[in-house]
Amino acid sequence: MRVAIAIVVPLLATVPAVAAQHTATFSVPDMTCPLCPITVTTAIRHLDGIVSVSTDVGAKTATVVFDDRKTSTASIADASANAGYPAALVNEQ
Repeated sequence: MRVAIAIVVPLLATVPAVAAQHTATFSVPDMTCPLCPITVTTAIRHLDGIVSVSTDVGAKTATVVFDDRKTSTASIADASANAGYPAALVNEQ
């Protein structure tokens, strides 16, 4: 039994923590042209912890997958707003 514990415990220490990934959808009403989503996406991607960004100019939304240990929905909205496109959280999963 001691041998098993001596083997398992060090292995557990090497297992990476599972990222606390969330998906959030933001309304970005000022996206009106095909270049707007590029600006929004670029601004959000510069944040630490962003996994992916998907924008839809027709729906005027940005859907962001992120690690909530590294960033927050408020930081994501601020990044979009700082790029000239205010964003409001619509849904978070």
